[in-house]
Amino acid sequence: MFLLKLVNALKKSRLRYAIAGGYAVALHGAVRGTVDIDLVIQHKERDFIKVADTLKKLGLASRLPISAKEVFQFKEEYKEKRNLLAWSFVNSNNPTELVDVLLTDDLNTLKTKSIYLEGHPVSIVSKPSLIKMKQRSGRAQDIEDIRALKKI
Repeated sequence: MFLLKLVNALKKSRLRYAIAGGYAVALHGAVRGTVDIDLVIQHKERDFIKVADTLKKLGLASRLPISAKEVFQFKEEYKEKRNLLAWSFVNSNNPTELVDVLLTDDLNTLKTKSIYLEGHPVSIVSKPSLIKMKQRSGRAQDIEDIRALKKI
């Protein structure tokens, strides 16, 4: 399972993270299909570098020809002027291995919780924080996710 492979690699690199998005909705107990794994990290340059290095070791490459330092340095400009909300990585040999590093949220501003998946601890965004993230988005799928999360 790619999610566990990712989580173990993040743990090995000592990178604080939380799973967000559709995977987090599903891990909270709502039925939700998704392919990409949304990841929230601390908005520190060293963490952007560390996540890029970790994903590269897993065989993923940035979809954009930009470095971790550039993403960190220009993230506000990318969000405001280019509507870049996530820094996407994909495994070209297996396109189902897709990770989006969210530029919209800093891990330090969110509440998280730890769950166990097949005996492995996994950090996920807490239900209240996840609902707030999805409310800001306003996309149809996010509105459905909010409804599902509130029923749990």
